[in-house]
Amino acid sequence: MTSEWPGNWTDRINGEACDMCQSKRLDEDTYGIRIFETADVDAVLQRADIQRGYTLVIWRGRHVVEPFELTEPEAQSYWKATLTVAKALATFYRPLKMNYETLGNTVPHLHTHLLPRFVEDPAPGRPFPLLPQSGDEARIDPARLASDATALRVLLA
Repeated sequence: MTSEWPGNWTDRINGEACDMCQSKRLDEDTYGIRIFETADVDAVLQRADIQRGYTLVIWRGRHVVEPFELTEPEAQSYWKATLTVAKALATFYRPLKMNYETLGNTVPHLHTHLLPRFVEDPAPGRPFPLLPQSGDEARIDPARLASDATALRVLLA
């Protein structure tokens, strides 16, 4: 089976067609609710009913694809924010394990997927079967998502 990178991959890599660079830093959008922010980082609790607590930590500084492209102070800021959010997720959801996935194979902009892993899990002992979001996924109950976001914001304050 042969597949190819998208035709605009070079534009995505260099930031010209980067969805994350072009998105506004909103408290709430189609994808989720922002639960944490710093000058250069947003953490967004996801609406898609993929896994309760699924959160994206997004670098909001200059466009970079790989963590090693960050300066030392930028890297400290990014990973400190990522670990701060992961700790709050673990405190609130009490998962068996937290997964950290820094991929960028669909959206080549630095971001980390934080995935709490529970007893009931689609792939125990293996990587979480995370697929690119299409917008057609089932959504977490809006009241539950808002309640979780409020509680997480309190933990992160």
